[in-house]
Amino acid sequence: MINLQNLLDDAKCYETVRQLRWPDGVCCPHCGATAITKQGRDTTQRARQKYRCEGCQRHFDDLTGTVLAGHHQPLRVWILCLYFMGLNLSNVQIAQELGLNPDDVQRMTEQLREGMVACQPEPILVGEVECDEVYIVAGHKGHPEAVKKKAAGGGGDA
Repeated sequence: MINLQNLLDDAKCYETVRQLRWPDGVCCPHCGATAITKQGRDTTQRARQKYRCEGCQRHFDDLTGTVLAGHHQPLRVWILCLYFMGLNLSNVQIAQELGLNPDDVQRMTEQLREGMVACQPEPILVGEVECDEVYIVAGHKGHPEAVKKKAAGGGGDA
């Protein structure tokens, strides 16, 4: 059996995150400033770059402000988990593939799904919009007298 985690390189994962997150260059996740200085690498994950914002003076790293921030699993494990989710594997199957506890995988997939939902923009309706069969009072379709009676407080059949 091939250990998929060994096929991914943490440095390449972090480089990909940087390119996707900051295509026009690193900016502060707190204030949006682009005046940034590099502050070395993380001691536990050598590929993770640390920064300091010259605008607000706050420190951050490649994952600050993302769903991947503040977790003990390496980035390559999160990337593989996301990949397996895209293949529509169950949490149990993902746990087996990654050699993790199913409860940990459950929390990871929940967090990834919440992050995907939070990043989706609200749909904006433009132009002509149609709705099919809108029921004002369910059960009285085609009986306007019953609707009027119910609205007037007559109650009717419940």
